[in-house]
Amino acid sequence: MNPHARIIQQWNKLLDIFCLVAILVDPLFLFLFYVNKDKCIVINWRMATTLVVIRSIIDIMCFLNILIQFRLAYTSPLFNVVGAGELVDNPKKIALNYLKNYFFFDLLAASPLPQIILANSLGSSGANYAKNLLLIVIFAQFVPRLFKFLPRLFGKSPIRIIFVSAWANLIIALLIFHVVGSCWYVFGLQRVNQCLRDACHHSNLLGCSYLIDCDSKAGNISATLWSKDKGADACLNATSGAFSYGIYANAIPLTIETKVINKYVYALFWGFQQVMTLAGNQTPSYFVWEVLFTMSIIALGLLLLVLLIGNMQSFIQSLGKRSLEMIRRGRDVEQWMSHHRVPDDLRRRVLLAEWDSWHNVPERTVLENLPKNLQIDLRRHIFRFVKKVRIFSLLDEDAPILDVIRERLIRAMYMRGDKILSQGDLVHKMMFVVRGKLESIRADGIQVSLSEGDVCGEELLIRFLEQSSERKEGKKVKIQGQDLISDRTVNCLTNVEAFSLEAKDIEEVTTLFSKLLRSPHVQQVIRYESPYWRSLAATRIQVAWRYRKKRLRPANTTQNDYQTLRYESPYGKSHRVSRIQVAWTNRKKHLRRANTTQ
Repeated sequence: MNPHARIIQQWNKLLDIFCLVAILVDPLFLFLFYVNKDKCIVINWRMATTLVVIRSIIDIMCFLNILIQFRLAYTSPLFNVVGAGELVDNPKKIALNYLKNYFFFDLLAASPLPQIILANSLGSSGANYAKNLLLIVIFAQFVPRLFKFLPRLFGKSPIRIIFVSAWANLIIALLIFHVVGSCWYVFGLQRVNQCLRDACHHSNLLGCSYLIDCDSKAGNISATLWSKDKGADACLNATSGAFSYGIYANAIPLTIETKVINKYVYALFWGFQQVMTLAGNQTPSYFVWEVLFTMSIIALGLLLLVLLIGNMQSFIQSLGKRSLEMIRRGRDVEQWMSHHRVPDDLRRRVLLAEWDSWHNVPERTVLENLPKNLQIDLRRHIFRFVKKVRIFSLLDEDAPILDVIRERLIRAMYMRGDKILSQGDLVHKMMFVVRGKLESIRADGIQVSLSEGDVCGEELLIRFLEQSSERKEGKKVKIQGQDLISDRTVNCLTNVEAFSLEAKDIEEVTTLFSKLLRSPHVQQVIRYESPYWRSLAATRIQVAWRYRKKRLRPANTTQNDYQTLRYESPYGKSHRVSRIQVAWTNRKKHLRRANTTQ
């Protein structure tokens, strides 16, 4: 499969979304464990079922991606440039390359290890043991998932979703808060577990170590004594001084909270607070892992601040420079309009036009320094509306005439109420409507609505086609004719964005591609699909029909008058009676002669 195919690009976008969801879902497994009223660690199976379903869907997508990678062509690293080199499509080479590079990372990330651990602990006594295993597995799978997602987040993958830097920074910050808060909760639960084990050791209660995991091996009597143990009660009170919790003091009440949303929101808040303040208000205990966790929070806070401050500084500098230029330009325009005493209505239209021109960079400015082939591809993407125009609907996407037209298009903006064409003016350009609505009014009052995909001034194309001819020797000449006068008025009903093609450019295009434009199919589209020509054809049909009815009306009147005069007048009636009598008399004479002869 070609890595640049559209379906592969869509698949990678979908995979990026699932990868982001997986990074956000994995730390939520750490909130499955809590301490119940019997002072034992249990699993929230209702939440566990939901997380297992979501994680299983993500793992299925990751396994499908592994299968796709075994058939996905790659670019050989001939140069130190992303995407440069020769495209390798040999299946064996593709498989070997994938096995050497990212196969084991993807396999580790897609393995359903959390589901297996929770399935093994279902109905058993290993809640605390499952918590320790799940903590190790989550961090082991979190690293390859993060390793796979971060390059796509910063736009360093050849097939990727390119995030804006501001959104990338926001996602990274939320991810850090999410992970720090989740780790803080589960580490606080670990300290509660250690405190309960110390209380069990000092209580001299047999089997209390099983009670911490909510196991029934210790018996009902031991469970009753353990639930009333003062040392165990002191472990769930951070202010009792029975255990040095350090930075986990506020996490102790959360370990007995049954509502998951309350635990998660407070843990997320704690992570946000400590990362942004570099854990300045926290004093850890002498526990080594707690000190290391506090140091990692400070390091993550410094990294995030450096990242945010650096990007913010660059953003403010670029924004300040551009805003200063815009303010300076606006001040010059205001002074110019004040000097010429421009009315308020025109002032508003000038300011709107200035704002629009400032926020739209001309296409030629961006494309002029790019390679020729890249310019063609970009123009085909930017000016794809040319293919939507009914006049060119029968042409191929890579037709040379379309590329020539795209090179000559000029962007134009019109405000609401502007007149693009007026009746009696010269038609000097052909316009492709990109956005907005227009109204075309002919001299006879016929109105035609124009919108996205329509063309205004397409009669120029017909005029130049009719004026150009081709000799037998192949030399093209131009028959001199009068300039084209508009017989309609075109008004802007809304703000209109369009691309115009000048008359000289149309003449050049029709001269170069006269054979193509003279083909019957293209002529049919031009004549019978254009709104202008359809309205013109309808007008001519109506005129011809009215003329025919007017011409037939005198003939029908004459014939009706003759019939009335012949059958209704007394003279006509007497004339018919006389003719009938004469005919009957002649018949009787003829019969009499025949009888006499016989």
